[in-house]
Amino acid sequence: MKFGLFYLPTYMPDVRDAQTHYRGIVEQVEFADQIGIDYAWIVEHHFVRHGGLFPANYAFLSYLAARTKRIRLGTGATVLPLNDPVRVAEQAATLDQLSQGRFDFGVGRGFIRDEFDIFGVDMKESRERVEEGVDLVKQAWAGPTMEFNSKFRPPLTGLPLLPPIYQKPHPPIWVACLMSPESFEWTAEQGYNLLYVAYHVDHPVAVERIGWYRNALQKFGRSVADHEVCCVYHAHFLDSDDDAKLRQIVHKPMSEYAAAGLEAARKPPDPTAYKGYERREAGQRDFGFNAYFPGRVVMGGPRQVIERIHVLREIGITQIGLLIDFGSLPQEEIMRSLRIFADRVLPQVRDI
Repeated sequence: MKFGLFYLPTYMPDVRDAQTHYRGIVEQVEFADQIGIDYAWIVEHHFVRHGGLFPANYAFLSYLAARTKRIRLGTGATVLPLNDPVRVAEQAATLDQLSQGRFDFGVGRGFIRDEFDIFGVDMKESRERVEEGVDLVKQAWAGPTMEFNSKFRPPLTGLPLLPPIYQKPHPPIWVACLMSPESFEWTAEQGYNLLYVAYHVDHPVAVERIGWYRNALQKFGRSVADHEVCCVYHAHFLDSDDDAKLRQIVHKPMSEYAAAGLEAARKPPDPTAYKGYERREAGQRDFGFNAYFPGRVVMGGPRQVIERIHVLREIGITQIGLLIDFGSLPQEEIMRSLRIFADRVLPQVRDI
């Protein structure tokens, strides 16, 4: 089992300014690098408190590359419809070189209407832009020159991508899927790894959607064992099982996180391109402690958490993305939690 830190933080300037929050995240990732956590994933969002601290995740990951030695650094995810894939290929290749091959390329469609409106992108094009964009990036990385006719940008003819990619043939590719069966199936058909953010659904729904991907891998003649599933959950760790204490610590930050998410999604996405996304919003509205603990999070004392991780491993998850920085949860509480994970959880679950 692998573990990552997944960052979709809540910007709350009345609690901590951007500089303080950035420095806290750097401290968390440096500690994760030391204790053997495998990944750090950085989201891309724009203009919103829900993840909007990271409109430039390649810049932040490049800084982390210089501050760490072994942890892998992933975009969780690059919102391809909002970006020129050529620029994405260049930025990703630069990060891959700077990290000496510790980069993982995660992509997604995005769903926040304000982002699409401000960048002038039609949400109905999002799926096609992702599929074409990944193909363009891969061909740009393959070299020696880019040759690509695009529906959405001028053609590429005879130009090299600089710098060249470090990992050969290319960095691992992950696709963020949320609710659309078509997304899970396309990800499997192409042979990409799955990024799934599961904190807004109950466990049986997560099992079903991961099953979409795993079944599709077999349908397209691919080996399930050769592909990875990273599932993202809010996480917090205590010295011992104490549900009342856990509720006291996480209830307010979790509520703040949910409120920021609803605020970001105040305008619904295009209903034809994003069928069923209203159910996601409904899932976020019920963020009372009993609604998410224990089945939507990885939280509690070591015994509880280890049992939960075993359950997640059994449904085919190969990496748990730990969303440890949410709402106004203080830095000292986050670091205390991480130290418990390092000392009392990670040694017990690393080899399952």
